[in-house]
Amino acid sequence: MTKVLILGGGGMVGQKLARKLLAEGLPGHGTLDITLHDLGFPPDGAVIADKRTGDLSNLAEGAALAAERFDVVFFLASIVSGEAETDFDKGWQTNLWPMWHFLEGLRAQHRASAGAYVPRVVFTSSIAVFGGPYPDKIDDDFLQSPQTSYGAQKAACELMIQDFSRKGFIDGLSLRLPTICVRPGKANLAASSFFSGIIREPLNGMEARLPVPDTVRHWHASPRSAAGFLTHAATLDTDHLEGRRALNLPGLSCTVAEQIEALRDVAGSNAVQRIRPEPDEAVMAIVSGWPRNFAPERATALGFKAESSFREIIEVYLDEDFQGTDPR
Repeated sequence: MTKVLILGGGGMVGQKLARKLLAEGLPGHGTLDITLHDLGFPPDGAVIADKRTGDLSNLAEGAALAAERFDVVFFLASIVSGEAETDFDKGWQTNLWPMWHFLEGLRAQHRASAGAYVPRVVFTSSIAVFGGPYPDKIDDDFLQSPQTSYGAQKAACELMIQDFSRKGFIDGLSLRLPTICVRPGKANLAASSFFSGIIREPLNGMEARLPVPDTVRHWHASPRSAAGFLTHAATLDTDHLEGRRALNLPGLSCTVAEQIEALRDVAGSNAVQRIRPEPDEAVMAIVSGWPRNFAPERATALGFKAESSFREIIEVYLDEDFQGTDPR
């Protein structure tokens, strides 16, 4: 039996991942014993028996989880970009130190097992680890230079994953996720939340606020792709990474205007008319420092896949999360 831990398992991506694991398992593994850990869980969430409510900012909690010697750990827990930027102390206390203490806990277990315990650790990083000026497409050799606290926190965690793996304490990798869109539910405090909102709210008959110009270009993938990235990473032969443990993942580059046209194509002009431009200087300042397009050749060669059109991304939302009358 393979013991799996999802830290941040109550969030949207964590729930998508849990459902995928329940439905499909992991290639090369038998029965999965899945544990979810988070501050809380949705009432209609994935049917997992072992759901633990807790806070990784309580550093002893991470050490106690590490002591259970899970075979595969998905480290999704963090606060989002906008919150990390506005609350500097909370950002670093939540997004950095729990990772350090959890990895230290895993290292202690590695030593106690005389080196036999080496768990696979998959960390959800972000394209926010990059900063401009950007080329037309960011390739796999582009340097990290984050321009937000959130990006700096993710970059620091990547380096920890890299070094603990180099030492043989864990077998880890960091996945630089595109912005995940269309997210179900309500808007959160992420600066990128509007990318989902301008699609989700109009489809649900509600007005949506657009805080940036429609010329803004960004890098997207669906929640379905995010869960696929994670499960693929859990079984990847990391020798193929050649010591470079962070990956730029596939996605779709498009402008906000192209998002809106895809919405018009799927749901008609009435849906588009529900989008209300409302400039927000703080959001624009954060988004302006984010990358816009990638050439993720390493990840593509390793078998990671995402959507090829924004219409596909909208259709994933309609297929998996939309509760109303399908407009297609």
